Amino acid sequence: MGAAPQQVSSAQQVPAPPQSAQSDDRAAEQPIVPEAEFDKALPPLSSDINAPLEQITLEPVGTPPPVAATPPATNGTATVQPTPATVVPAPVDLDQPLPPLASFDSVPLVTVADKAEKNPEIRYETVVAGLDKVGLEDEFKAHSVLKGKGKAANAAVVSARAHEDEELAGRVMRAAGYYDGTAVGTIETIPNEPGRVRARINATPGKLYHLGAVKVDAQPTVPSDLIANALALKTGDPIEAGRVQGAEANIATVLPQNGYPFAKVGQRDILLDELTTTGDYTLPIDTGPRATFGGYTTTGKLAFDAHHVGVLARFKPGQIYDSRKVDDLRQALIATGLFSTASVEPVKTGKPGPEGTEQVDLLVRQVAGPKRSLSVSGGYSTGEGFKLEGSFTNRNLFPPEGALILNVVGGSQEQGAGATFKRSNAGKRDRTFSAGVTADHSNYDAYNAFTGTVFARMSYDSTPIWQKKFTWALGVELTGTNESVYDFGRARDVRRTYFIAALPGQAQWDTTDSLLNPTKGYRVKLSLSPETSVQGNISPYVRSLAEVSGYYPISDSIVLAGRVRAASIAGVSRDDLAPSRRYYGGGGGSVRGYGYQRLGPFDPKGDPVGGRSLNEFSIEARYRFGNFGIVPFFDGGNSYESVLPKGQDLRFGAGIGGRFYTNFGPLRLDVATPLNKRKGDGLIALYISIGQAF
Repeated sequence: MGAAPQQVSSAQQVPAPPQSAQSDDRAAEQPIVPEAEFDKALPPLSSDINAPLEQITLEPVGTPPPVAATPPATNGTATVQPTPATVVPAPVDLDQPLPPLASFDSVPLVTVADKAEKNPEIRYETVVAGLDKVGLEDEFKAHSVLKGKGKAANAAVVSARAHEDEELAGRVMRAAGYYDGTAVGTIETIPNEPGRVRARINATPGKLYHLGAVKVDAQPTVPSDLIANALALKTGDPIEAGRVQGAEANIATVLPQNGYPFAKVGQRDILLDELTTTGDYTLPIDTGPRATFGGYTTTGKLAFDAHHVGVLARFKPGQIYDSRKVDDLRQALIATGLFSTASVEPVKTGKPGPEGTEQVDLLVRQVAGPKRSLSVSGGYSTGEGFKLEGSFTNRNLFPPEGALILNVVGGSQEQGAGATFKRSNAGKRDRTFSAGVTADHSNYDAYNAFTGTVFARMSYDSTPIWQKKFTWALGVELTGTNESVYDFGRARDVRRTYFIAALPGQAQWDTTDSLLNPTKGYRVKLSLSPETSVQGNISPYVRSLAEVSGYYPISDSIVLAGRVRAASIAGVSRDDLAPSRRYYGGGGGSVRGYGYQRLGPFDPKGDPVGGRSLNEFSIEARYRFGNFGIVPFFDGGNSYESVLPKGQDLRFGAGIGGRFYTNFGPLRLDVATPLNKRKGDGLIALYISIGQAF
């Protein structure tokens, strides 16, 4: 009989361990399968390493595994009876070759999830509270990720955006001096509006921190208050990031402008006091030595040497270093058009300068660009016909900055060619010397001329990169021209040859903001040219012209532009002048609506003969939208046989133009009509060119 079971409380009842587990410790240390019995069960191994592997038999798919018989139990010890393995032959398919890859169907299976419709988006609205009290709500909204209202794929996306805006609110408050500010973003559902949630950003700015002690750790400067005046921070100012960073940036700018090219602004330290809501500010600055300009060195692929760099500089050795003058020198280098890249930087020399300073040299790093260029321009206007101009330029054929320019003009009524030598910055900054020869044939209603000219000119000019307020030019011209002219005494056209010597001069004062497309400012130009014409006898005279133009912006998109011009030739009769030296009105740069040179006196055949005086005016309203513009205009004027222009017999033209604005200036297309049309005047005149009319 078995022993009766013990009675235990429910708290003590545990499953009884198997009888085999109740053996003593010595029995527990014995191996479950004796080693000799395990080795005996292993199959014999061949000593031939090249022998083929034994065949492995597999059970066919779907064959249930054999069920072992329940082992008999003896005195609580289970004895396992081994069951012989059933050898099943391998499936026939495994002996067959694999089918080719091309026979497999590569189209993926379509699941129910693939056919499910796209999850609907949810919409949200944003509520911001607390920032308006300290004037930071607009700053927050300008950088917000939520952007007030919107939609997202799911609520998790809205939550992520709210978290970003929560951090943004904290940064905005700290940047404004609210260092104790906190912000919490939450997402809440909107009752009775499924698919919509509300993102709420609640900000608590706290108290505004102000500057306590302001200390600058730097070497003495000249003048002694240079840094203090530049820092512009004082005790009691709000600790605003923009204000502090702007003050430090100002120091980094002012010091190099006043003799400290190597100044370095260190990392600020602000010690905040929560009790007083103040912060003590400390800024380390290494001013470096006070410096004066020394010499020049240059390296790289050179366009010209260090001596010519000194010609471009607007300062002299020994002057206090000023970074603004260094920037000016860099701009002058770029304006030459000879460089791909150019930089200027100060270099310590260790040499003493005046007033306890140290001399610094300027290192100019040059990378010379292509010297040669081709350019083409063209246009059309009623009276002048088509005109195409091309030029070839070698900008540095004669270093430094000695250019050779070859140009050609081809048109329906003008053909010509010329060669010009041009030396920019000729011995002095912004001074240009040029000399050349031209040959030209012109065939207009006013005259038919074959003209050759030799000229030389010294000028102080503006460029699109460096526009100057005051410019001037002085020159000399020798011209020989054979022209058709109407002889009123003979009542027919004759050809005459004229030899002309001239000393043309010009001065201009320009306050506009652009050479090709001014929007504000004014220009005043005066031209004077004493000349002598030799045609049988010597006839000295003076040609003069005055022009004033102004530009007034009515709004961001509309500019009101106006121009007045008057000209005179004194000292000679009109008929003793070469027709090409007389004044004519009409055309794209004059009174639009009338043909080129067709304003003024006429001969009996109806061809213009020109005059000795001229007056003109123009008014335009330039409306621009993007890269396009519309320009209605009204012009008036005439030319006269008298020495001085008259206020009567004015001719008027009006029209409208289109503009296409490019980075090199506006493309202009104007259509105009004469308002007091004469016999022979066309109904419509067309003008196409580059640049504004004036």
